[in-house]
Amino acid sequence: MALTKEQIVAEIEGGRTTLGIEYGSTRIKAVLDDSENNPIAIGTFDWENSLVDGYWTYSEAEIFEGLQACYASLKADVTEKYGVTLKKLGALGISAMMHGYLPFDGEGKLLVPFRTWRNGTTTQAATALTEILKFHIPERWSIAHLYQAILSGEEHVPQVRFFTTLAGFAHWRLTGEKVLSIGDASGMFPIDSETKQYDAQMIEKFDNLASVKELGIKVEDLLPRVLLAGEVAGHLTEDGAHLLDPAGDLEPGCPVCPPEGDAGTGMIATNSVAQRTGNVSAGTSVFSMVVLEHALADQTVPEIDLVTTPVGDPVAMVHCNNCTSDINAWVGFLKSYNDLMGFTVDTGELFTKLFESALDGAKDAGGLMSSPFVSGENIMGVGTGHPLVLRKQHADFSIANFMRMNIMAAFGTLKVGNDILKKENVKIDKLYGHGGIFKTHKVAQSILAAAMDAPVTVLATAGEGGAWGQAVAASYMVNKAEGESLADYLNAHVFAGMEGETLAPDAADVAGYDAFIQTFKQVNEVEKAAEAHVTEN
Repeated sequence: MALTKEQIVAEIEGGRTTLGIEYGSTRIKAVLDDSENNPIAIGTFDWENSLVDGYWTYSEAEIFEGLQACYASLKADVTEKYGVTLKKLGALGISAMMHGYLPFDGEGKLLVPFRTWRNGTTTQAATALTEILKFHIPERWSIAHLYQAILSGEEHVPQVRFFTTLAGFAHWRLTGEKVLSIGDASGMFPIDSETKQYDAQMIEKFDNLASVKELGIKVEDLLPRVLLAGEVAGHLTEDGAHLLDPAGDLEPGCPVCPPEGDAGTGMIATNSVAQRTGNVSAGTSVFSMVVLEHALADQTVPEIDLVTTPVGDPVAMVHCNNCTSDINAWVGFLKSYNDLMGFTVDTGELFTKLFESALDGAKDAGGLMSSPFVSGENIMGVGTGHPLVLRKQHADFSIANFMRMNIMAAFGTLKVGNDILKKENVKIDKLYGHGGIFKTHKVAQSILAAAMDAPVTVLATAGEGGAWGQAVAASYMVNKAEGESLADYLNAHVFAGMEGETLAPDAADVAGYDAFIQTFKQVNEVEKAAEAHVTEN
């Protein structure tokens, strides 16, 4: 039941709200929840990665200036809506894009700029570790970055005393604790779902590598401590409170839940932490997560990552580096035409109209094809992205087909990966979609259902995304009953009675997508040729 404005004001002033902040690839978002886990205020800050010295990165200054700007936006929203200043929180949680590499020396100094998940620079290390550990190590995983730095003889390596993810870094600065949720940790180094810790046998294998022994390091001493959802991961320090809110209004002391990756918050935000449930999180990247009944027999399938839920259960993940970036670029291009012609069009309305037009397009996009790879795409064998649009000779080049092509291509690599997962006989009872791409009613949802050939549910909170999921994780930490599991808490206190819509796959849409994906694979060879022959200045 929704709280009244007066009740919300009392909760804000009484410090009974929970806050989730998530670093996305293009936006940092904060969601403040009331005691009923309903969003009551939102803050945002837009940012973008930069390609510096061959690595996709965000500077250390951007990481914390963006955090402060996002929190200031949230504070302003609270004041505008409720006439009070946000000073006290009941609980807090930080989440962020998973993987990547943030190494620090013994004094806590960042040794190299943040290397994000987007970098495909660790092929040598990832391939070697997959063979050594008999476990698929993706290029974006933190251990692949560390081992590649070792193999390449990078100067900073002997100084490394700790490395973590973006969420772990921000959490450390806010609380002083070098910890990580098991979900985010599973993107740093393989996890043993029985012990709920880093896999001890794989740790030993890594430490015994000649190049590692020569450095005199043990990787377990460099990794953050693993925690499960529901555990207290520290408290907001005075320095942390001032870092988050330089204005000085925020009081320190609130408990902070384990820092999580965007995959884990996506599972929470879609109530898909139980076995045989799954979700698709779509933003700059897109990935599907399916909670397994048991570990896969073959743990080296290159298209499938094996990670965990926020409580440590095994998950099959199909991760694709590219999703909405190319769509956003094309919408920006079309908006620039409107600006040129003197038309005033709201950007949100433009997105909606263009997306809705896709429903009028041909089921196979009428002979139009896109490789929407702004960055590399490992599943497709692409190291450096060159976004391409190809028209067959007799294609119907209409705006409806153009938009349908863009949305279908955004999910194209995801379909390629999940078609492989189907062969592993993985069962899915429920599949949820979340992220801003689903805000326009039915459009991306119906196309995703065709891609996955499975019913897709979009909940009322789909557009709130991972920041809301992390606010819920913070709520679970402070409000769960004795012995109450995360799945039970979500069912009883968060999703009970929540509105949502489920779309079954349309047979004609599925057939059209199957035809589309064959051309998608063919055009991928053109994409590879572009990588081989076109150089970036």
